[in-house]
Amino acid sequence: MTQSIGSARLDRRGLLRGSLATAALAGLGGTLAGCATSGGGQTKQETGTKSADNPFGVPDGSTIDAVIFNGGYGYDYVQFAADQLKKKLPKVTPKVTPSTQIAQELQPRFAGGDPPDLIDNSGAGAMTFNSIQDQLEDLRDVFEANNYEGTKISDTLFPGAMEAGTFGGKVLEVNYVLSLYAIWYSASLFKENGWSVPQTWDEVLDLGAKAKAKGKYLWVWGKEAATYYQTLAMQSATKAAGDDFRLPLENLKPKSWSHPAIQKVFKALETCVQKGYFKPGGAGTQFTKAQAQWSNDQAALLYPSGAWIENEMKDQTKEGFEMTGAPVPVSSTSGEAMPYNAIYSTAGEPFIVPKGKNPAGGKELLRAMLSKEASANFAKTKLAPTIVKGGIPDDAFGSTALASQVKMLNDAGSNTFRFTTIGIYGMNTDQLVVWNNFLSGKIDAKGLTDGLQKIMDKVANDSSVKKTKAT
Repeated sequence: MTQSIGSARLDRRGLLRGSLATAALAGLGGTLAGCATSGGGQTKQETGTKSADNPFGVPDGSTIDAVIFNGGYGYDYVQFAADQLKKKLPKVTPKVTPSTQIAQELQPRFAGGDPPDLIDNSGAGAMTFNSIQDQLEDLRDVFEANNYEGTKISDTLFPGAMEAGTFGGKVLEVNYVLSLYAIWYSASLFKENGWSVPQTWDEVLDLGAKAKAKGKYLWVWGKEAATYYQTLAMQSATKAAGDDFRLPLENLKPKSWSHPAIQKVFKALETCVQKGYFKPGGAGTQFTKAQAQWSNDQAALLYPSGAWIENEMKDQTKEGFEMTGAPVPVSSTSGEAMPYNAIYSTAGEPFIVPKGKNPAGGKELLRAMLSKEASANFAKTKLAPTIVKGGIPDDAFGSTALASQVKMLNDAGSNTFRFTTIGIYGMNTDQLVVWNNFLSGKIDAKGLTDGLQKIMDKVANDSSVKKTKAT
């Protein structure tokens, strides 16, 4: 629902299944060499012969154990890639298992020295990255390998794809989906009522009054996704103040949440709450049910989310809804660090390969996913682009949401930004409590600010938490 900002890793990690089978080692082809320490146990690592068709040396007869977050994108796209892999390496068995509670199910396996070979570490229940960072393979060789079409993978990707998963000089994640964040609305509903998409927070408040006059709400939220509004606020503040706001926040500095740029957004949202522009009851509503109040019931006009929203709600969207995305509002259309059409865009949906039993297999499944065929399949079935360039036709497969993503990316040009560290410290669970209280009207903007800062300060002052410097 991804990732990283404090909300659901943001790219879906703000929301942001499964018995897990252990690949049997005995009787498998290939040789056994070396060991990989993972958590509290020691795992013998399988190795095979490397070749052009098998650049990482996946052993014949081995099983590739992949556990995939079953969120807005599902997990069938990984199964598609696994089927392609099977054609390349018929003596290898990829096993793709869905999960909705990654940390709950997999942390015991890390501790026991038996992690899966490939993990989509997403969702509200994702593992805290810093807790497993030292147990992950460097994936730089995946980018240096050729794809299934014979082209070097790094030459087929959008700029910044590898950097998004680089930590301390090592590539520890492959973020598969090129995601962007926006406010979403029904173009047909807006056209029917003569409404314009708000570009400033003053225009947001004006639209709220118009919505109320029509018996509709402006915003809606669900309890697990309350921090989507944190993501919204952070984007707007970054467009206003640039790195003057972003860097102190990402580096966990005191009083980061008191920066004037984000305080303006908090005050605007506070006004929306006070004027009744938020549909009541979100703190007690499951997030997809809340989203359906927007996409199916049309009880609210706007919803902040990542680009996964169309696929996530495809079975709960009113016919003719014309789901469309637009850049988040700014405080002013002039004098800010970035223009209105600037967007938060980054690679998300982080895949990791633990130092476990069959890391070569995990890397090979990633190589299959990064083929042009698998990437095109994802774009067509999930209505979102991957980090692999191309694959989206001019008609965007008939998707207004996907077409609007392409338009936003084109309109933004070089005016894109991303958050790199704020979402890796596991603060989202605590932040959800504060945001649900704020959106319910139980606390004001000051209470929101104080609550978020207290959570951040606790992490900043905890010497046991490994810090990553944002630049």
